[in-house]
Parts: sequence; C-alpha cells; structure tokens
Amino acid sequence: MVVNPSAPFVVLDIIQMEEWGFGRRAVRANGEEGSGNLGQVKTESKERALGSRAPQFVKASRALHLSWQVGVFLVGLAIVTAGVLMLALPGPGWLVIFTGLAVWATEFVWAQIVLRWTRRKVSEAAKRALDPRVRRRNMTITAVGAAVAAVLVGVYLARYGLAMPWEVAG
Repeated sequence: MVVNPSAPFVVLDIIQMEEWGFGRRAVRANGEEGSGNLGQVKTESKERALGSRAPQFVKASRALHLSWQVGVFLVGLAIVTAGVLMLALPGPGWLVIFTGLAVWATEFVWAQIVLRWTRRKVSEAAKRALDPRVRRRNMTITAVGAAVAAVLVGVYLARYGLAMPWEVAG
C-alpha cells in the first residue's frame, strides 16, 4: 500500500470488528496494527452500550423479539401512565415516571439516551446544590421566606385572633 504523507486521509483496513461500547474497531494503518475509536461512545465510559438487553434466546427469533418489545413497551407505558396520574394524585409521580423510562430503556435505544441525559442532568443539579455559595443562597431565601410567613401569620392573629378565615365577618 502506498501512502502519500501529505494526503489528509490514510487508508485503513479493518481487520477485526469488536463491539466494545459503540464504534470500537481494531484497524491496520500503513501496515501497523492498532485500535481506533470511530467516535460515538468512548470505551472508557462507565455507561453500557446502547441496544436491547433481551435474553439471547429472545433475540434469536425476530417474531419473539418483536413480541418482547411490544410487551416491554406496554409495561413501560402502564408505569409511565401511573406516574403521570400520580403527578396530580398522591404518590411519587416523577419516581414512577423514571422507573417506567428505565423499563423502556431495557429495550429501546431512544429511552436509553433519554435516561442517560436525565441521569447527567440530575447529577449536575446535585453537584450545583452542594456548592457552598448555592447552599448559602438557598438557606438565605428559605430564612427570608419563613420570616415573611411568620410576620403574615402574626398580623393575621393580631387582627382576627384564632378565627378561621371563612368565619371572619370582614
């Protein structure tokens, strides 16, 4: 193989294809073996590769895998629907919604991507919340809010006593 050193591209022969994450391949460039990352997901990442987590015997049959996906979708849909209802009704709505998303993520790549984005945003928010300046600001806002509420309750009690608002004649 003749390689022009001034050319912007090098011809690569793929000699081995191993799925380590997404896009990891062993290649031969200019006669030397090495490994290259085609760039979508780094193998050093702690995140699992995207794709179905169905058992191998389910993946072996297209019809069985499709019915598996339908079942996973319906179970996830039922959980997410219950979570949405719990936003208005008593219950841990967001926790149940994220649980349904996790069920979907066992089978669907789009749900895995959304779940990774959500985890990243929650981690960033937790780090920001632990920042001493943010904590001090939040404590100050809480203290001012509590003081304002105490003053309002005191004004109400001084003016009307222990009478309930609907019993006050005005």
